[in-house]
Amino acid sequence: MIERSTADIVDGLRAAGANFEVVVVENGSTDDTRALVEAVARREPEVTARSLPSADYGEALRAGVLAARGRRVIIFDADYYDLEFLDHALARMRDDPAIAIVVGSKRAPGTRDDRPWPRRAITAAFALVLRTGFGLQVSDTHGMKALDAEAVRPFAARCRNGRDLFDTELVLRADRAGLVVVELPVTVVERRPSRTPIARRALRTCVGLVRLRVLLWRDR
Repeated sequence: MIERSTADIVDGLRAAGANFEVVVVENGSTDDTRALVEAVARREPEVTARSLPSADYGEALRAGVLAARGRRVIIFDADYYDLEFLDHALARMRDDPAIAIVVGSKRAPGTRDDRPWPRRAITAAFALVLRTGFGLQVSDTHGMKALDAEAVRPFAARCRNGRDLFDTELVLRADRAGLVVVELPVTVVERRPSRTPIARRALRTCVGLVRLRVLLWRDR
Protein backbone atom coordinates (compact mmCIF):
# COMPACT_ATOMS: atom_id res chain seq x y z
CA MET A 1 0.00 0.00 0.00
CA ILE A 2 2.62 2.60 1.04
CA GLU A 3 4.83 1.92 -1.98
CA ARG A 4 1.93 2.25 -4.42
CA SER A 5 0.57 5.38 -2.72
CA THR A 6 3.93 7.12 -2.70
CA ALA A 7 4.61 6.16 -6.32
CA ASP A 8 1.21 7.48 -7.41
CA ILE A 9 1.85 10.83 -5.74
CA VAL A 10 5.46 11.21 -6.87
CA ASP A 11 4.71 10.20 -10.47
CA GLY A 12 1.72 12.53 -10.63
CA LEU A 13 3.63 15.52 -9.30
CA ARG A 14 6.56 14.85 -11.60
CA ALA A 15 4.23 14.65 -14.59
CA ALA A 16 2.77 18.03 -13.60
CA GLY A 17 6.26 19.56 -13.49
CA ALA A 18 5.88 20.48 -9.83
CA ASN A 19 8.68 21.36 -7.44
CA PHE A 20 7.84 19.23 -4.41
CA GLU A 21 8.88 17.03 -1.53
CA VAL A 22 7.02 14.10 -0.03
CA VAL A 23 7.43 13.47 3.70
CA VAL A 24 6.28 9.97 4.64
CA VAL A 25 5.81 9.45 8.37
CA GLU A 26 5.67 5.83 9.50
CA ASN A 27 4.42 5.42 13.05
CA GLY A 28 4.78 2.29 15.11
CA SER A 29 4.34 -0.24 12.31
CA THR A 30 4.60 -3.89 13.28
CA ASP A 31 5.10 -5.16 9.73
CA ASP A 32 7.70 -4.19 7.12
CA THR A 33 6.27 -0.70 6.45
CA ARG A 34 9.27 1.11 7.91
CA ALA A 35 11.72 -0.78 5.69
CA LEU A 36 9.54 -0.17 2.64
CA VAL A 37 9.33 3.57 3.34
CA GLU A 38 13.07 3.84 3.82
CA ALA A 39 13.67 1.93 0.58
CA VAL A 40 11.38 4.31 -1.31
CA ALA A 41 13.23 7.30 0.18
CA ARG A 42 16.57 5.91 -1.01
CA ARG A 43 15.23 5.48 -4.56
CA GLU A 44 13.30 8.73 -4.89
CA PRO A 45 15.16 12.00 -4.20
CA GLU A 46 11.91 13.89 -3.47
CA VAL A 47 10.90 11.48 -0.69
CA THR A 48 11.93 11.80 2.95
CA ALA A 49 11.17 9.03 5.45
CA ARG A 50 10.48 9.65 9.13
CA SER A 51 9.60 7.10 11.80
CA LEU A 52 7.87 7.40 15.16
CA PRO A 53 8.21 4.71 17.83
CA SER A 54 4.49 4.32 18.59
CA ALA A 55 1.35 4.04 16.49
CA ASP A 56 -0.22 7.50 16.71
CA TYR A 57 -1.94 8.94 13.64
CA GLY A 58 -2.12 12.45 15.08
CA GLU A 59 1.54 12.55 16.05
CA ALA A 60 2.43 11.36 12.56
CA LEU A 61 0.45 14.26 11.07
CA ARG A 62 2.09 16.74 13.41
CA ALA A 63 5.57 15.43 12.59
CA GLY A 64 4.90 15.70 8.86
CA VAL A 65 3.49 19.23 9.05
CA LEU A 66 6.41 20.47 11.16
CA ALA A 67 9.02 18.72 8.99
CA ALA A 68 7.70 19.93 5.62
CA ARG A 69 9.70 22.79 4.11
CA GLY A 70 7.34 24.06 1.43
CA ARG A 71 5.07 27.09 1.56
CA ARG A 72 2.07 24.82 1.01
CA VAL A 73 1.62 21.53 2.85
CA ILE A 74 -0.79 18.89 1.60
CA ILE A 75 -1.97 16.20 4.02
CA PHE A 76 -2.67 12.80 2.45
CA ASP A 77 -3.13 9.40 4.05
CA ALA A 78 -1.56 6.32 2.50
CA ASP A 79 -5.07 5.02 1.71
CA TYR A 80 -6.79 8.36 1.01
CA TYR A 81 -5.21 10.74 -1.46
CA ASP A 82 -6.27 12.57 -4.62
CA LEU A 83 -4.05 14.72 -6.80
CA GLU A 84 -7.13 16.40 -8.25
CA PHE A 85 -7.92 17.72 -4.78
CA LEU A 86 -4.36 19.03 -4.57
CA ASP A 87 -4.78 20.94 -7.84
CA HIS A 88 -8.13 22.43 -6.83
CA ALA A 89 -6.97 23.35 -3.33
CA LEU A 90 -3.82 25.09 -4.55
CA ALA A 91 -5.83 26.97 -7.18
CA ARG A 92 -8.24 28.14 -4.48
CA MET A 93 -5.35 29.37 -2.35
CA ARG A 94 -3.79 31.19 -5.29
CA ASP A 95 -7.11 32.91 -5.99
CA ASP A 96 -7.47 33.96 -2.33
CA PRO A 97 -4.12 34.32 -0.51
CA ALA A 98 -5.96 34.84 2.79
CA ILE A 99 -6.96 31.17 2.91
CA ALA A 100 -4.95 29.25 5.51
CA ILE A 101 -6.59 25.81 5.30
CA VAL A 102 -8.55 24.03 2.59
CA VAL A 103 -10.37 20.98 3.94
CA GLY A 104 -11.35 18.17 1.59
CA SER A 105 -14.77 17.65 3.16
CA LYS A 106 -16.61 14.34 3.03
CA ARG A 107 -19.79 16.31 3.84
CA ALA A 108 -19.55 19.25 1.43
CA PRO A 109 -22.16 19.67 -1.33
CA GLY A 110 -20.88 17.85 -4.42
CA THR A 111 -18.92 15.22 -2.49
CA ARG A 112 -19.26 11.58 -3.54
CA ASP A 113 -18.74 9.25 -0.59
CA ASP A 114 -18.60 5.54 -1.46
CA ARG A 115 -17.80 4.30 2.04
CA PRO A 116 -20.14 1.92 3.90
CA TRP A 117 -23.15 3.65 5.50
CA PRO A 118 -21.98 3.23 9.14
CA ARG A 119 -18.87 5.26 8.42
CA ARG A 120 -20.87 7.91 6.57
CA ALA A 121 -23.26 8.11 9.52
CA ILE A 122 -20.43 8.61 12.00
CA THR A 123 -18.94 11.33 9.80
CA ALA A 124 -22.32 13.10 9.75
CA ALA A 125 -22.67 12.86 13.54
CA PHE A 126 -19.11 14.14 14.02
CA ALA A 127 -19.83 17.12 11.76
CA LEU A 128 -22.98 17.91 13.77
CA VAL A 129 -21.03 17.87 17.04
CA LEU A 130 -18.37 20.19 15.62
CA ARG A 131 -20.99 22.64 14.37
CA THR A 132 -23.20 22.68 17.48
CA GLY A 133 -20.59 22.13 20.17
CA PHE A 134 -17.67 24.08 18.73
CA GLY A 135 -19.22 26.51 16.27
CA LEU A 136 -17.13 25.25 13.37
CA GLN A 137 -18.51 26.30 9.98
CA VAL A 138 -16.71 23.79 7.74
CA SER A 139 -18.31 20.36 7.71
CA ASP A 140 -15.25 18.14 8.19
CA THR A 141 -11.78 18.16 9.71
CA HIS A 142 -10.37 14.72 8.92
CA GLY A 143 -8.70 13.57 5.73
CA MET A 144 -7.11 15.59 2.94
CA LYS A 145 -6.12 19.19 3.63
CA ALA A 146 -4.01 21.95 2.09
CA LEU A 147 -2.25 24.25 4.53
CA ASP A 148 -0.49 27.59 4.38
CA ALA A 149 2.55 26.39 6.28
CA GLU A 150 3.63 29.73 7.70
CA ALA A 151 0.17 30.51 9.05
CA VAL A 152 -0.71 27.05 10.36
CA ARG A 153 2.57 25.64 11.67
CA PRO A 154 2.43 27.53 15.03
CA PHE A 155 -0.97 25.98 15.72
CA ALA A 156 0.30 22.52 14.80
CA ALA A 157 3.06 22.95 17.37
CA ARG A 158 0.51 23.94 20.04
CA CYS A 159 -1.92 21.06 19.47
CA ARG A 160 -2.03 18.61 22.36
CA ASN A 161 -4.17 15.88 20.86
CA GLY A 162 -2.77 12.98 18.91
CA ARG A 163 -4.48 9.89 17.53
CA ASP A 164 -7.87 10.74 16.02
CA LEU A 165 -8.18 14.40 16.99
CA PHE A 166 -4.97 16.19 16.01
CA ASP A 167 -6.33 17.55 12.75
CA THR A 168 -9.65 18.48 14.40
CA GLU A 169 -7.80 20.48 17.05
CA LEU A 170 -5.62 22.06 14.37
CA VAL A 171 -8.60 23.25 12.32
CA LEU A 172 -10.46 24.46 15.41
CA ARG A 173 -7.47 26.42 16.71
CA ALA A 174 -6.88 28.03 13.33
CA ASP A 175 -10.57 28.89 12.95
CA ARG A 176 -10.80 30.39 16.44
CA ALA A 177 -7.72 32.49 15.78
CA GLY A 178 -9.42 34.07 12.78
CA LEU A 179 -7.59 32.20 10.03
CA VAL A 180 -9.63 31.56 6.89
CA VAL A 181 -10.71 27.91 6.63
CA VAL A 182 -12.69 26.73 3.58
CA GLU A 183 -13.78 23.37 2.22
CA LEU A 184 -13.94 21.60 -1.12
CA PRO A 185 -16.01 18.56 -2.15
CA VAL A 186 -14.10 15.34 -2.69
CA THR A 187 -14.55 11.81 -3.97
CA VAL A 188 -14.12 9.35 -1.11
CA VAL A 189 -13.00 5.87 -2.09
CA GLU A 190 -12.01 3.38 0.60
CA ARG A 191 -8.84 1.68 -0.66
CA ARG A 192 -8.75 -0.63 2.34
CA PRO A 193 -11.11 -1.35 5.26
CA SER A 194 -10.56 0.61 8.46
CA ARG A 195 -8.20 -1.17 10.85
CA THR A 196 -9.99 0.19 13.92
CA PRO A 197 -13.51 -1.08 14.78
CA ILE A 198 -16.02 1.72 14.22
CA ALA A 199 -17.63 1.46 17.67
CA ARG A 200 -14.29 1.65 19.48
CA ARG A 201 -13.13 4.62 17.44
CA ALA A 202 -16.45 6.44 17.92
CA LEU A 203 -16.30 6.02 21.70
CA ARG A 204 -12.68 7.14 21.82
CA THR A 205 -13.50 10.18 19.68
CA CYS A 206 -16.45 11.19 21.89
CA VAL A 207 -14.27 11.14 25.00
CA GLY A 208 -11.58 13.05 23.12
CA LEU A 209 -14.03 15.73 21.99
CA VAL A 210 -15.11 16.38 25.58
CA ARG A 211 -11.48 16.81 26.61
CA LEU A 212 -10.81 19.01 23.59
CA ARG A 213 -13.78 21.25 24.46
CA VAL A 214 -12.39 21.77 27.97
CA LEU A 215 -8.87 22.32 26.64
CA LEU A 216 -9.94 25.00 24.16
CA TRP A 217 -12.08 26.71 26.82
CA ARG A 218 -9.09 26.89 29.16
CA ASP A 219 -6.79 28.16 26.45
CA ARG A 220 -9.24 30.89 25.54
